[in-house]
Amino acid sequence: MLEMFKGLFIEEEGQGMTEYGLILGLIAVVVIGALGFLGGSINDLFNGLKDKIPTVGGDV
Repeated sequence: MLEMFKGLFIEEEGQGMTEYGLILGLIAVVVIGALGFLGGSINDLFNGLKDKIPTVGGDV
């Protein structure tokens, strides 16, 4: 009986999933921060490329 109660507090099966969740959350925060920091530059790059692509039949 005592062993069963010890098992409730020492259980480590969910630990791996929690760690993966924390790593995924950290990656998401880093990606959002990078997009916020580089967002203007990326927008300017795509607008410059858009202006260089010739259109056929007018603007759509």
